[in-house]
Amino acid sequence: MKLALRIALRYLFAKKSQNVINVISMISVTGVLVGSLALIVVLSVFNGLHGLIGSLYGSFDPDLKITPEQGKVFNIDSIPYEQLVEIEGVETISHVLEDHALIRSDNRQVPAIVMGVDDSFAAVSGIDSIIVDGRYRLRQNNQNYGVVGYVLADQLGLRLNFVKPLVIYAPKRKGRINLMRPDLSFKKEYLHPAGLFAVRQLEYDSKYLIVDIDQARGLFEYSDSVVSSLGIAVNKKFDTEDVKQNIETLLSNSFEVKDQHEQHATFYKLMRVEKLMAYLILLFILVIALFNVIGTLSLLIFEKKQSIGTLRSMGADRSLINKVFLVEGWLISLAGVTAGVLLGALLIWLQQQFGLLRFQGGGAFIVEAYPVALEWTDMVLVYFSVSLIGFLAALYPVRVIVRRYYSEQGEE
Repeated sequence: MKLALRIALRYLFAKKSQNVINVISMISVTGVLVGSLALIVVLSVFNGLHGLIGSLYGSFDPDLKITPEQGKVFNIDSIPYEQLVEIEGVETISHVLEDHALIRSDNRQVPAIVMGVDDSFAAVSGIDSIIVDGRYRLRQNNQNYGVVGYVLADQLGLRLNFVKPLVIYAPKRKGRINLMRPDLSFKKEYLHPAGLFAVRQLEYDSKYLIVDIDQARGLFEYSDSVVSSLGIAVNKKFDTEDVKQNIETLLSNSFEVKDQHEQHATFYKLMRVEKLMAYLILLFILVIALFNVIGTLSLLIFEKKQSIGTLRSMGADRSLINKVFLVEGWLISLAGVTAGVLLGALLIWLQQQFGLLRFQGGGAFIVEAYPVALEWTDMVLVYFSVSLIGFLAALYPVRVIVRRYYSEQGEE
């Protein structure tokens, strides 16, 4: 194999008698280069979008979230709470109680999710960092306040300087419904909006109203020890997955412990599928580009007929001839994919550092430049995939072309 490689390298860089062979060889290398470059760039764009959306979710969601396997709520007394607090890596725990309600502002009524949180919620989420108007405040001087998703506020026609409070309606959990007075079947709470938040995700910004957990418990008629979930902030010195496993071991199978990815499993699964489909489509295009190698090898074998005769006279068998031109075709693919991967990595670095490709809209987007992130696993995947396909693309044609050459020489 070493001899075949040395001969193939000499053929690759040696001057050809016909200039068209050099041109076609360059076209083959360029095709592989462009395809590899496109693969690296597209995969990096998906990585960037994945990271960007994940950071947006992370500004609202806790590192870990404990929810009941069945039902909407559970009692704190039903779990070993003191042991949970003492688990290594658990930095802060926030109590959350949420349910659906109807919110009214003047003549506008919008269904929403009222999310009651305790004082630790700001420590387990990044809610402070996503307040776009006003400030994060839920209770002050026995006065109830709340923060509203900016899309929900727009639907309600809400402004922070309004004197008239928001009215929240929720069906009573206890007692009978009076059909003569259906309005008495609802609990009612009032609050003043203190701020507007923007996660930049419609599922949050158009649905959530955050209030003090005591007000939420009064609205939904729950006791002081009832919650719908526990949000946990994990100490940065500890691995989130290890902390999650320790919590799962402590709790029974009646509870689910989810990290930020699992809290939005459908979204992340969709992103992975989209990335895979983009990879397969571009790889298919690259396969077509690699067929240029067949034409290059055909011309090269025709060009090197005299050299092949010389090799045969020196004792080279058909197997060695096959290996020489197989390695030749593979080297063309390797040259293209190596240049493509390195150039793609350079472009991604330039985009990260200088934001060469920017969104048009004058700051109307979350970020100014297209988000990209290069992962070494993608580089290895592209390099391995293109190299393997390049090898397979050269394997069959070389055998056929060399066999035809031997047939023309009157040998089988």
